[in-house]
Amino acid sequence: MVLDSLGGSLRGALKKIASASRIDKQVVDEAVREIQRALLQADVNVKLVMNLSNRIRDRALSEKPAPGMNPREHVINIVYQELINLVGKSSPVSLEKQTIMLVGLQGSGKTTTAAKLATFFQRKGLRSAVVCADTFRAGAFDQLKALCERQGVFFYGEKGNPDAPAVAKRGLEASKKYDVVIVDTAGRHALEEDLIQEMMDIDAVVTADHKLLVMDAAIGQQASEQAKAFNKAVGITGVIITKLDGTAKGGGAMSAVAETNSSVAFIGVGETPNDLERFEADRFISRLLGMGDIKTLIERAQETKMEEEVDVDALMRGKFTLKDMCKQMEAINKMGPLKQIMQMLPLGGMGLDISDQEYQVTKDRLEKYRVIMSSMTAEELEDPKIITASRVKRIARGSGTQPELVRELLKSHKAMQKALKGMRGMNKMGMKRMMKKFGPMMGGGGM
Repeated sequence: MVLDSLGGSLRGALKKIASASRIDKQVVDEAVREIQRALLQADVNVKLVMNLSNRIRDRALSEKPAPGMNPREHVINIVYQELINLVGKSSPVSLEKQTIMLVGLQGSGKTTTAAKLATFFQRKGLRSAVVCADTFRAGAFDQLKALCERQGVFFYGEKGNPDAPAVAKRGLEASKKYDVVIVDTAGRHALEEDLIQEMMDIDAVVTADHKLLVMDAAIGQQASEQAKAFNKAVGITGVIITKLDGTAKGGGAMSAVAETNSSVAFIGVGETPNDLERFEADRFISRLLGMGDIKTLIERAQETKMEEEVDVDALMRGKFTLKDMCKQMEAINKMGPLKQIMQMLPLGGMGLDISDQEYQVTKDRLEKYRVIMSSMTAEELEDPKIITASRVKRIARGSGTQPELVRELLKSHKAMQKALKGMRGMNKMGMKRMMKKFGPMMGGGGM
């Protein structure tokens, strides 16, 4: 999860507020101390933590709750607002024609981020191109070329040419017909003078709309110095934080954004090409506190284009086959790792925490269902009612599972079919909207 331990600690502090019989100075002080510990352990800058703590304490003890809000909800809302202020403004990068230059140290994930960023814009309907101006690292050209080709992204580079500004200039010329051009630049192991000079030379040629600093979430307190140096050289307009799913120390990189007087533009939350999210402070904090992120969930579902994959006309007639169920499960897979999807669902006001073990059980079950369906005949997938006891045994043997699991799959399908029959009064457009927005989640509804 994105900053899993930080989220857990913050939710713990809010649970204390939510369960308090009354809100007084002692309750507020205890909650603030817990929030302080959580943020400091995540490597958030000490000065920022103290400022945030003082604001929460002062507002909680002096401000009157808004009409219709009780004191506990009032304090929780203050914490939510102040955490949003801490991580800064939302993404400065809009969905329009633009040139983006990426800078950062070696090992920050800049090359893979270039391909992920291009993929992000293509999912939004914009044509992307990537220019490899990293002429320092030997494997950069081949790595970036392979990543772009895999995602169907236009790539430009000149293998063996050490003149990075010249490569960038010709790359822009070759990419004129594309909406978004992303220029990847070289990194170093440290903030060396030749690196900074090369950034400035490329910047003079590219004149990018956005200059995004790519930072590894695990960098910790060093993030501040790095941010200041790159900002001084080229004028950073935003920050991309990578590997935020794999560290508890991401607070250092997030709080360093203040040094650039910009904001977090994107966050990397996994290894696949789709695991780059446009950063929006309210969504991020909402998910961190267990309040869900339905907005992002709907966007992910829309990008799977479920209405094109499922026969809505057949569903309107009440027909829902195992093939349809399989498509739903594949759609879940396209939306991203199951754990990320479930984190976007509201957890009942911090009242529910789903363990890693529970996530794994659900993930394993879905995978077994897919294997079972691959062992069925086309006729069985089309009409599950023909699956007799002997067929159940054959399917179980073919999929390496137990007959009980095959019967469980059939029971889940039957429950989903019944639920869909209850929606038959909905018109076709309404059904299409349902499939487009929430269809993928129905794949897990009966499981």
